[in-house]
Amino acid sequence: MDSGPPFHREGLPTTISKAEKQRWRSSSSSSKSSSSRPSILLAFFSCLAWLYIAGRLWQDAENRTLLANLLIKNSSQRPKVLTVEDKLMVLGCKDLERRIVETEMEITLAKSQGFLSNQLKSSSNKKFLAVIGIYTGFGNKLRRNSFRGSWMPEGDSLKKLEERGIVIRFIIGRSPNRGDSLDRNIDEENRTTKDFLILDAHEEAEEESPKKAKFFFSTAVQNWDAEFYVKVDNNINLDLEGLIELLESRQGQDSLYIGCMKSGEVVSEEGKQWYEPDWWKFGDAKSYFRHAGGSLYILSRNFAQYININSVSLKTYAHEDTSVGSWMMGIQATYIDDTRVCCGTSRQDKVCSLA
Repeated sequence: MDSGPPFHREGLPTTISKAEKQRWRSSSSSSKSSSSRPSILLAFFSCLAWLYIAGRLWQDAENRTLLANLLIKNSSQRPKVLTVEDKLMVLGCKDLERRIVETEMEITLAKSQGFLSNQLKSSSNKKFLAVIGIYTGFGNKLRRNSFRGSWMPEGDSLKKLEERGIVIRFIIGRSPNRGDSLDRNIDEENRTTKDFLILDAHEEAEEESPKKAKFFFSTAVQNWDAEFYVKVDNNINLDLEGLIELLESRQGQDSLYIGCMKSGEVVSEEGKQWYEPDWWKFGDAKSYFRHAGGSLYILSRNFAQYININSVSLKTYAHEDTSVGSWMMGIQATYIDDTRVCCGTSRQDKVCSLA
């Protein structure tokens, strides 16, 4: 028999020994491990690169934010280059500030005295007995015409009355919509009749009536130097000569608060007529202090000046007459309860009656 290597015939199955199989498996696994190692290293370095780039981007964003904040802060602190106009404005403001301080000192002195004796200057050097202000509104033209045709003089007669020392004016503020037809109609009427005192700083409204008293007395005392200042409602008829006689009888007296004095319940229920929002300030009895009724009352010159000086700090209540009465409580006022100005009672010996 032939002892040489076995003859493998083509097409016949061959057998592989176990040792050969193990060698083949070890060589394939080593080839796989050697091929996967570079992929892992590449992924690792890619992650490192990504983290580095992300960190730089984040740091750059932080730096940009920091620089932007510094620029804003520096720009606000950067000294401004003042032009000639700016310097003149600064000098003007300093001068205005100095004058404001001086005026505040003068007002403080006046408050300590209760009124200004020599510093308030009216627009006219003439001395008057009284300024009579008739409260009116935008819808009261017919009533104004009725007054002009009855007890209130017109035209030349009004001027002659002023020569006697009596000034009469209708008192009205401005429309909430400044410059509208309401304002234009009043301006046109005043150009014809010349018998208005228009309160440009006051907004004409029913709920603003207490403030109207401040503006009336302040404006009147600045325009006319009179012994008395009289407030009259537009729903009464006035005996003008009787009022003048009453004022002349009090001429030379100071610190007078003249009117039909009354008190009365404070209405604390919202929605009712004459409701007073500050009802709780009037104590458990809820009764108003003594004050002149709103139809007609008279103040001396020094009280009108007092209102003018302290108008900003004077407290107003829901109604005009109680507001004025509260101002009189805090000063040395002489109350004169004169039944002749109680317009709602019988006509006997009255200077006014309800229209």
